[in-house]
Amino acid sequence: MQVETSSSKYSAKHYPDAVRSWKKEGNIFYFYTTETILEVRVISDKIIRFRYASDGTFQRDFSYATSDTLEESPISFGIREFDANFEIYTNYIKVLIARDNLRVTITDLEGKIINQDEMGFHWQHYLLKGGKIVYCSKLIQENEVFYGLGDKPTDLNLRGKRLENYGTDAYGYQKDTDPLYRNIPFYYGLHNGIGYGLFFDNTFRTIFDFGKERDNVCSFWARGGEMNYYFIYGPDLMEVAETYTRITGTPELPPLWALGYHQCRWSYYPEQKVRDIATEFRKRQIPCDVIYLDIDYMDGFRCFTWNKEYFPDPVKMISDLAKEGFKVVVIIDPGIKVDPEYSIYQDGLKNNYFCKRADGALMEGDVWPGKCVFPDFTNPEVRDWWAGLFKGLAETGVRGVWNDMNEPAVFEMGTFPEDVRHDYDGEEVSHRKAHNVYGHLMSKATSAGLKRYLMPNRPFVITRSAYAGAQRWSSVWTGDNVSSWEHLWLAAVQCQRLAVSGLSFCGSDIGGFIGEPDGELYTRWIQLASFHPLMRTHSASNETGFDQEPWSFGEKYEAIVKKFISLRYQLLPYFYTTFWQYAQNGTPMIRPLAFVAQHEADTYNCSHEFMFGDSLLISFVNEAGMQEKDLYLPKGQWYSYWDKTQLAGGEHHTVATPLDQMPLFVKAGAVIPFYPEMQYTGEKQVEEMILEAYYSNTVVKSSLYEDAGDHYGYKNGQFNVIRFKQASDDKQFWLKKQYYINYQSTYNRFRIKVYGIPFTPAAVLVNGKQLEAGSWTAGDNVIEFVADKGFEEIVIK
Repeated sequence: MQVETSSSKYSAKHYPDAVRSWKKEGNIFYFYTTETILEVRVISDKIIRFRYASDGTFQRDFSYATSDTLEESPISFGIREFDANFEIYTNYIKVLIARDNLRVTITDLEGKIINQDEMGFHWQHYLLKGGKIVYCSKLIQENEVFYGLGDKPTDLNLRGKRLENYGTDAYGYQKDTDPLYRNIPFYYGLHNGIGYGLFFDNTFRTIFDFGKERDNVCSFWARGGEMNYYFIYGPDLMEVAETYTRITGTPELPPLWALGYHQCRWSYYPEQKVRDIATEFRKRQIPCDVIYLDIDYMDGFRCFTWNKEYFPDPVKMISDLAKEGFKVVVIIDPGIKVDPEYSIYQDGLKNNYFCKRADGALMEGDVWPGKCVFPDFTNPEVRDWWAGLFKGLAETGVRGVWNDMNEPAVFEMGTFPEDVRHDYDGEEVSHRKAHNVYGHLMSKATSAGLKRYLMPNRPFVITRSAYAGAQRWSSVWTGDNVSSWEHLWLAAVQCQRLAVSGLSFCGSDIGGFIGEPDGELYTRWIQLASFHPLMRTHSASNETGFDQEPWSFGEKYEAIVKKFISLRYQLLPYFYTTFWQYAQNGTPMIRPLAFVAQHEADTYNCSHEFMFGDSLLISFVNEAGMQEKDLYLPKGQWYSYWDKTQLAGGEHHTVATPLDQMPLFVKAGAVIPFYPEMQYTGEKQVEEMILEAYYSNTVVKSSLYEDAGDHYGYKNGQFNVIRFKQASDDKQFWLKKQYYINYQSTYNRFRIKVYGIPFTPAAVLVNGKQLEAGSWTAGDNVIEFVADKGFEEIVIK
């Protein structure tokens, strides 16, 4: 690892020698060498945690990433001793630990290698900074590919890349810019059809090399802290993703409106401008749920204040917007203006809540308000104080908060100097250890405050910087992107990567934050973003005064944009069900094709297609003037959403890409729920739920989850889970429905549309009773009828 070899900074590298003794304590094994101790913890039959004490003493076992609900639950495990190694085994894997140097090899029960140390763990003194740099190197298996690491703006497959985590305000970043805003030290490996994950829980600057320096070696290291990582065995990549998200925590369900369309700009002010934007949405009948207020709503950019000139009566404005179906989200940055007349500054100063330099001076830096100080969010007392500051915003009617500039970003300095001191929940550390969790803990405190004061409503938080596990309380976006076709592609790749890194509730600034898109670029971006969990247009102010709203590009483009935003709202029950799967099981909402077809090599480098949920496959358009494109469909049968034609999977197809469409496919056998058209969530009482069923001659299961869309009744069982099973053949369509019902939905019937039946239907039966002639129709490739919402079986024959 040539990056860490300067003799003025680093000492020689140290490696473990032979094992001298070992012991077992419950589900933990300890192996002792002359200096190094290896702790192997069997968390489950598929999760193994490795910790190394390089000098014989472990550091505090503490994590801002892992969930409090993670249970250690191995079913069966044990250890065997051999001449050359120790073998720890579970019901699924074997962990071989070499006696002479602690090198680790992990295999399945048949002996197939899953993951294997090259040099394994080693370390060196960090003479310039103090502490140790801890390393681990692994052999890359034949044809191995790598995924993960959060928001990296590079190719989906990380093979051949070197990347680092050190949260950075990367304004106008480009492809391969690194590091970026988020710090997710988790990656996947896939080879020979076997998938695994590795989560390196270390908050110092971490670096990952996937065969860049040496093409047969994958290595990762940190400039401080412990070598502490979790190995997760699949072998299915989707199972690895779910397991990682359970380790770092699953989210609560968001309010349903947060899955609607969001409109943002730097900045909408004064009040009349905000009202005009809201009026324009409703007049043009373009659905929208959320309007954001950027930094100009504040008094001199002071957090938790209002500019009374621009917004003389924010309570009335927000109340009036709420009557029209709009929620207001406001920005809050970490910088607190140095101002003796500013109560929040006074309070923080009095209570010693602000970060300090090594010599005891306050950490001061210029941000939007001018000279600022910064709360130490690693101090639990500060987090509680910060949470309390949201009382006023909540009472004003604000429904969500946008945390920005929290890498932390400081003008001219870039970020905090490394000598800044932090409490780190009682450990007292430098910024080297706290940097990557600063914004993470800010958003945690923000969420706690909103939850406290918005109860019983659910909070909404969006953050720019985060560490592993931020999905427990926040959504994210991809940062200050650019209006370009390349950035449209980057948005797709980054959101795929974020989703499989635990952060499914993600999106990009539609159209690009920097610059001005033309109508075609904005329209294609809207199409892509319609299938991202967070859908928000956001743009910077500029000299021309150009605003980036759905109607900004003329009638031709407005009509298409409206079509896709409207489709988004019709698909909200499908989106909400997909979020429920994520909240329940950690299942990524967005799924790269390699994660749903890992035995098909055509998917390994495929970034232009992805799955949203179980049943929808999206292939976006990211070139100007594109009239057709080549794409790959995984094995199985697929339907084009637009014309319901069938395409065979396991092969490439060339499909048309007219401007008013994007390639969108439905998995054969799926049942997709739809709402009627609406302008905002809750606008109208849903009286009829639409179900689109797609014929398949294989057994396919689908789900529909429902609750009130806000408040926490769902945690007390007030929800519905409806499960569909289609098991048809060439002569009969058969759909079975089972359900758990403990929430009173507003609709009493389903309008059912069945596509692709390969025979001429003679009868439709609901719960064994044949529908009367005329009560169902058989059109071009579709059969349509209405059934009571309590139906249990449908047969078409």
